[in-house]
Amino acid sequence: MNYLDNKPYLIDAIAGNSNFLASLGRTGRLYRLWWPHIDYPQHVDAIRSGIAIEGAAPGTSWFDGEEGGWNHESGYLPRTNMYRVKAVHPQLPVTAETVDYAVPGEDIFVRHYKFANRGTEPVTFQFVYYSSFRSMETHFYHTTTFDEAQDALVHFRHEYVFAVSSSNVCTQYQAGGNAWNGAAATQLSGNDIDMQPDGALSWRIESLAPGASVEIPVYIAAGSTRQQAASALSKAKAQPVSYWFDYTAAYWQRFVDAAKPAPAGSPAVQELYERSLLTMKLMSDEKSGIVVAAPEFDEQFSRCGGYSYCWGRDAAFITTAFDRVGLESLSTKFYEWTLTAQDPDGSWQQRHYHDGRLAPSWGLQIDEGASILWGMWQHYSHTRDESFLLRVWPAVEKGAGFLVSYLDEETGLPLPSRDLWEERLAEHTYSAAAVYGGLQAAASFAALVHRGELADAWASAAARIRSAIQERCWNESRGAFYRGLKLAVPEQAYREAMAQGLSGTIETNAKGYATYFLDADPIIDISLLGLSVPFAAVAVEDPRMAATADAIERELTSPLVGGIKRYEDDPYIGGNPWILTTLWLCHYRISQGRYDDAQRLLQWAVDHRTAAGLLPEQIDKTTGETAWVVPLTWSHAMFVLAVSMLAERGQPAGL
Repeated sequence: MNYLDNKPYLIDAIAGNSNFLASLGRTGRLYRLWWPHIDYPQHVDAIRSGIAIEGAAPGTSWFDGEEGGWNHESGYLPRTNMYRVKAVHPQLPVTAETVDYAVPGEDIFVRHYKFANRGTEPVTFQFVYYSSFRSMETHFYHTTTFDEAQDALVHFRHEYVFAVSSSNVCTQYQAGGNAWNGAAATQLSGNDIDMQPDGALSWRIESLAPGASVEIPVYIAAGSTRQQAASALSKAKAQPVSYWFDYTAAYWQRFVDAAKPAPAGSPAVQELYERSLLTMKLMSDEKSGIVVAAPEFDEQFSRCGGYSYCWGRDAAFITTAFDRVGLESLSTKFYEWTLTAQDPDGSWQQRHYHDGRLAPSWGLQIDEGASILWGMWQHYSHTRDESFLLRVWPAVEKGAGFLVSYLDEETGLPLPSRDLWEERLAEHTYSAAAVYGGLQAAASFAALVHRGELADAWASAAARIRSAIQERCWNESRGAFYRGLKLAVPEQAYREAMAQGLSGTIETNAKGYATYFLDADPIIDISLLGLSVPFAAVAVEDPRMAATADAIERELTSPLVGGIKRYEDDPYIGGNPWILTTLWLCHYRISQGRYDDAQRLLQWAVDHRTAAGLLPEQIDKTTGETAWVVPLTWSHAMFVLAVSMLAERGQPAGL
């Protein structure tokens, strides 16, 4: 059985401890599991949980799926990252409750099952647990064995070993050998080793009395060797599952209590605020410090280019949110990681893995490195940590030097690079604002380390960018800033534009290949708000900035369900409104003092969180349902920032 190529794009919950990260469905099915980093590698092919009741229909009824007639009630335990699902079948007397969580600081993932007899007669049944680990998402070179001493299935490949067991001794087991068929038939063969990725365990429960319940914790213990996994499993079994449950719940509640409390506002806003903090923590890698955009959900790149990477731009917004709510240590750890990801020329590339290596890329996005420099300064301004300043200064010096070297002498803007949406090549107005912010930040750092000549040079370069934006990027005909200048287009589009009287240029590289540029890109795009919030290249009160924001709201509001799209005629996943874009306009309206307008935008985001309280990337433009990526870390950060901005102005959050 192989599920690697057949997993849902949309999931309902995440659980973990920043070493483990799991994605789950509303039925409690565990679809993906990352360890020891949250971006890569992912190990789970399929995990299924079911019961076979004596005297009922033969075979296993899988209570963690949509099939089989089970009804599910699910949600997070309050103020934790522990996800609980209760499954009830109208024709079966046994209910199944699962709580999924990872133990903080341990290589132990707990799947805590509780079965209750709601019938009027004693019931005998088997609990069947099937697991298939295709570590590193490959079909090759896996082994599964049953270790009798540990009473555990052990899955291993390369340096990834997972021992699966319970403190309850299993009744049957099977390693490989068509384990799925054995699990489905509730007839496990006792095969103890196979070069296959899967296996199964079962536990027989005799005569469970009416109203009684039984608990069976299943531990997934991880290690880089069999000995390490065995040690983690022994530690898990050394305590009753109630200990790990209470320990983990207390950890998450302390985490929430240590952050700034939710500002005054509606109960829904306060609940989403806490859920955002908990989610952002899970998306911050414990070992490396990277912050990933989202748990990966499109491993085959069938509809997108992947999300389980670290983007410097996303992280700059996210770390600013961390700082606002008192989670400064997560920001510090991230910026220390950025020192490992910087290229020798001072640039930071589009996106990275946890070890600082370049992830799959469409080419340089100049806003990424600029955002990192801007974010470093935001963090330093918040903490005033002199040791942080000294650690990052060499990277700041190199990074600012690269930004200055990448300016177009003709326009004064950064040379063409990919836009923040990774779709087009141009001298983007948003990217220019980010570089302005990055150079201003670098100049501030330089002044503190007594490098006045660099501070002056970088501040001067930033001022030239600001002037270029004001002088070259205003589009009078649309009453908004251009999205960019020197937009690269296909040759046919260029020819058609020339026939319509537009202007452009053709540039030929050293090999004779031509690139066709239109002089300007007039499309209305939410990222134009970045000129003002957060990079302050154009003042909030500037009439042209206000006109641009009004054009954004007028042109990009989704007509049926509300919310703000990224840009006009956006083709990605159908052109839906996004949570973060709606909250970006909320930020600008707060900065303007238009609090009623800001509150309505904030409430739209609150109203479109998932059933588990997570913020997705997009909302379907027709149905209003979640459309893509759950959760998106940037969405949660923008929400936290919006609530914090309102609080700073004495405004409660939420309608």
